[in-house]
Amino acid sequence: MENLNKDIKEGQFKNLYLLTGEEDYLLLQYKRRLTRAMVSPDDTMNYSYFEGKDIDLRHLLELADTMPFLSPRRVIVVENSGFFKASTEELAEYLQHIPETTHFIFVEKEINKTFKAYKAAAKAGYVANLERMNAATLKKWILSRIVSEGYKITGGAMELFMQYCGVDMNRIETELEKLLSYTMEKKEIREEDVESITSRNLEDHIFVMTDAVARQDRDKALKEYYDLLALKVDSGFILGQLIRQINLMYQARCLREKGYGRKEMASRIGLSEWVTGKYVENASRYTKERLRALLETGVDFMERQRTSRLGEKLTVEMFLIEASSRKR
Repeated sequence: MENLNKDIKEGQFKNLYLLTGEEDYLLLQYKRRLTRAMVSPDDTMNYSYFEGKDIDLRHLLELADTMPFLSPRRVIVVENSGFFKASTEELAEYLQHIPETTHFIFVEKEINKTFKAYKAAAKAGYVANLERMNAATLKKWILSRIVSEGYKITGGAMELFMQYCGVDMNRIETELEKLLSYTMEKKEIREEDVESITSRNLEDHIFVMTDAVARQDRDKALKEYYDLLALKVDSGFILGQLIRQINLMYQARCLREKGYGRKEMASRIGLSEWVTGKYVENASRYTKERLRALLETGVDFMERQRTSRLGEKLTVEMFLIEASSRKR
């Protein structure tokens, strides 16, 4: 991203940019930023956009050979073409001799570095691998956005914001805009501001409830439970999700004891590194035996919920109290 930002800031552009990676937000943002820095999208004489796997390559290359009209450059954006995950010999040959006034921006989710087209692109311009950020980098990115707007944020508010939003950068962007508008007068973001304005979905409530359980914060866990009931979420579903969260903590604890690193743990569990890190953190508050016992207790409570005269709502409350007790 630093290289892309530098080119945009200085206005010195390469003839080719290949944007790839898993982070859709960054792919979209840098496609837009590069395009707008090089040419107006309204300039139909010098800006062209192609998308999909049925692009006529010969037509595209003929267009690339055409001189720009009353402009220093012709910009061609190509998205999800599949050109770089196959042996596209004609494109590979062309990329070795791109006209000085032609600039390509390729946005490709899937690439194969062994093919000539990729190697030619890497030699002709710049390949930017825009992967999902880890927790530390994402936190720095959020903080830089906040500081650039002239705001401050407390440590607790930052942690809460990331807990609510996770690693979805599109969601972070939307919620951050709301938060900045909400705190416009005081220019400082506190935990109560995040609580008041940040939208939370069902998964957030479940995650926060589990986090409160792990921290033995019984009141917070029960509050989240009552909030979910107020949203008309079935208590049986809530209990099932809570048991699933405890199971993920148990898996994280077992993998950690076997010496796996966070990246490999995330791959095995099927979650992002940041979310996996939260499960590792919460799991560290329990012994492996305690987590296993809670899973067994959870299954028992699910059976009670179906048969007990106490009622479904109270049965879940009892399990929350048991799970958030200070037993190790």
